[in-house]
Amino acid sequence: MGPLQIVLGTLAVLLLVVSVVYATKAVRAMLRIFRTGQPDPTRSGPVGPRLKTLAVESLGHTRMLKWSAIGAAHWFVFVGFYGLFLTLVEAFGEVWNPAWHLPLIGEWSLWNLFADLIGTATILGILYLIVRRQLDHPRRKGRDSRFAGSNEGRGYFVEAVVLTIGICILLIRAIKVAADLTDAPAWSHPVSGLLANVVPASPDLLSVVAFVKIVVSLGWLITISRVLNMGVAWHRFSAFFNIYFKREDDGGQALGPLPAMTSGGKPIDFEDPGEDDVFGRGKIEDFTWKGMLDFTTCTECGRCQSQCPAWNTGKPLSPKMVIMDLRDHLYAKAPYLTGVTKASDEAPDFADFTTLEPSDEQVWASGYARIEGTNDAQAHRPLVGTLEEGGVIDPDVLWSCTNCGACVEQCPVDIEHVDHIMDMRRYQTLIESSFPSEAGVMMRNLENRGNPWGVGGNVREEWMKDLDFEVRQVEGAIDDDVEYLFWVGCAGAIDDRAKKVTKAVAELLHIAGVEFAVLGNGETCSGDPARRMGNEFLFQQLAQENVETLNAVFEERPAGRRKIVATCPHCFNSIGREYPQLGGDYDVVHHTQLLGQLVEEGRLTPVTPVDRKVTYHDPCFLGRHNKVYTPPREILDSVQGLSTQEMHRCKDRGFCCGAGGARMWMEEKIGKRINVERTEEALDLDPDVISTACPFCITMLSDAVTSKQQAGEAKDHVEVLDVSQILLRSMAPAGAPGTASGPGVGTEPDDPAGTGSAATEHS
Repeated sequence: MGPLQIVLGTLAVLLLVVSVVYATKAVRAMLRIFRTGQPDPTRSGPVGPRLKTLAVESLGHTRMLKWSAIGAAHWFVFVGFYGLFLTLVEAFGEVWNPAWHLPLIGEWSLWNLFADLIGTATILGILYLIVRRQLDHPRRKGRDSRFAGSNEGRGYFVEAVVLTIGICILLIRAIKVAADLTDAPAWSHPVSGLLANVVPASPDLLSVVAFVKIVVSLGWLITISRVLNMGVAWHRFSAFFNIYFKREDDGGQALGPLPAMTSGGKPIDFEDPGEDDVFGRGKIEDFTWKGMLDFTTCTECGRCQSQCPAWNTGKPLSPKMVIMDLRDHLYAKAPYLTGVTKASDEAPDFADFTTLEPSDEQVWASGYARIEGTNDAQAHRPLVGTLEEGGVIDPDVLWSCTNCGACVEQCPVDIEHVDHIMDMRRYQTLIESSFPSEAGVMMRNLENRGNPWGVGGNVREEWMKDLDFEVRQVEGAIDDDVEYLFWVGCAGAIDDRAKKVTKAVAELLHIAGVEFAVLGNGETCSGDPARRMGNEFLFQQLAQENVETLNAVFEERPAGRRKIVATCPHCFNSIGREYPQLGGDYDVVHHTQLLGQLVEEGRLTPVTPVDRKVTYHDPCFLGRHNKVYTPPREILDSVQGLSTQEMHRCKDRGFCCGAGGARMWMEEKIGKRINVERTEEALDLDPDVISTACPFCITMLSDAVTSKQQAGEAKDHVEVLDVSQILLRSMAPAGAPGTASGPGVGTEPDDPAGTGSAATEHS
């Protein structure tokens, strides 16, 4: 031990003490902030399944590997960070004594081989990620870059730290080999053994490199301890907790049903709400502690942003920037939340604090950037508001969301974007009465007429009139010989295009000999549009009415025989996965699942070839939200003559039609229309038929196709059909004109499959 080692060793110990102090203060500060959030008792158990999910998602990197090359590179960096932590421990000994090894395992050949290979893989992995960041950089791709809006400097800092530490690990090992300071066999250090041929055999240099490794590692720790909102670094610790405490204890994603509105950790009783109940999220402290953990964990990777239909069509919503803005606002307001600083009684003039001009795109995309830092304005600013109001989230950001779930599907650390957006909508709708005006018409229609269109009378039974068989209707309890209650839904009973699907499904069930019945005028809206608008009170009213009706229908039936089939994925999701919150437990299937089962059982046999090229569009609430991808495709595969081709964005990466999140009832005033973007992707494949399995998707895609046809940008024979209509067409007698195609499909009221279409001569 020479003078150099004494100096470096002493400095290393002092730096360790400082870093531990800073890190301890940071963690305590973070926990104090989390405690200011609302409680959420649903996140703690059961422990076993949560631990299993944590192991699978972290060690297996199942979420990261959705992007295979990037996921693999990140896995090696991940393993290097945790698996080679002992090399940092070893470095503290090496600054004092270059020949020092870890006790027990320091000279173990397998440990040395692991350190050598993983150290090398860490360097290669981070180099690949550095290159990818530069190739995807906003300077190259602009708004199309997934890193647009991310803190590039912080990303560079973390990448530099990882690269430097990886290099130090290999250099230390190479110098040990060159200076003959290790007895480990040569095969246990293949990479550092090669480097040993070009590095000096200097024990002093080894101590210097070990000291650099310590300084970089602890410098990183001190830096992030001073910057609590550096998610790109903090996720290395917080991601484990975020995964463990995710919404679904079985490991599922935060998709499908929306959680019930809670206040103080308990569901709100809308018939008798408490005086202090918090309706939605109107302030950052209204979020639960888990929400705050979500914000803290965001890595700014931009996967959510790259998949978001709103962002990809020029709208201001970036799921990534929503989470970043909430996070940055949380930590800027933290001194006021924890009582360290007291806010003034009156809000200041936000214009005095605004840092952005109204023309700047970031006025929308990043509301936090309007008012930066910890100040009185930060304490008073509204969570949702315009530039003039100093809002953290712009209203145009909030209302651009289609609830498609692409952000949640792609997030590698299980952030629950949709739930947070919906909680903010709930506050805006229920407390502020602030929402797009046209959506107000829809909600009034739901209140007064029980359907979004506002039609009355016996309209829900009109679709049955053109069928050549009688459709049974339920009055009171359902007959024992009826297997399925057919939930027609508002669109299926009212919208002309959706009614063709309803009739097609009814005909197919009749052909297969399935006994089914409908409620007719006994149905009312499932409540999905109201809930996705944020009007939880109206949803509860509609849903409770339906639950009472359905419970009476199935009163004599045990679980397993309370079967419902629905053609609308939104009804399918609400009745099957949200009504249990209100005491309604039913066995709900989508019509593609039932029809696929009937085809598999031989009760429906497609006999007529349909010589058409089809591409299938995945409805978000059927696919991503409920993982029903295979049945619609199996039905199409069963139809002879069909050739199918997938769009580039399909299945769990499918692109929204633009109607979800109650967007069906709002004007699309910003950017490109989402349905046009999706239709253009489909038309690029030159299909004869764009198929789907959702009435809203049919409406959105049909409107876009019609627009393209009128502009001469789509062939006249291209049509949009539900999977059931194609299946019914294949059930027609051989040679029937319906096996052809045409835009006039289903123009006859009793012709849901289009066998009487005037445009069936296309070949």
